[in-house]
Amino acid sequence: QVQLVESGGGLAQAGGSLRLSCVGSGGTFGLGAMAWFRQAPGKEREAVSVISRAGATYYADSVKGRFTISRDIAKNTVGLQMNGLKPEDAAVYFCAVRKLWAIATTSTEYDYWGQGTQVTVSS
Repeated sequence: QVQLVESGGGLAQAGGSLRLSCVGSGGTFGLGAMAWFRQAPGKEREAVSVISRAGATYYADSVKGRFTISRDIAKNTVGLQMNGLKPEDAAVYFCAVRKLWAIATTSTEYDYWGQGTQVTVSS
């Protein structure tokens, strides 16, 4: 059973930075695209950034130029460097992995999920 564990959330000031990390275990060999989603209270879960097995990336328009996704396939890890944080970035951030290699941006296309990590941004 694949397990994903996120870390790195917390409190940051507007304009500040945080780095999220996600480590996969338990049969992650060969898994495909990895993604970061977020969900704020009362809102739907949305894709923030995705990286395919081949290294192609997707960023939501709201985070382009501020967030950077990275992946280490050998270590089964995916990271999200978040710079220039805004209050609207505050949410629970989830790591997700799908079996297919291509980028996908809807939550239903992902097979495994982490438990989430809270990101709070003070103005």
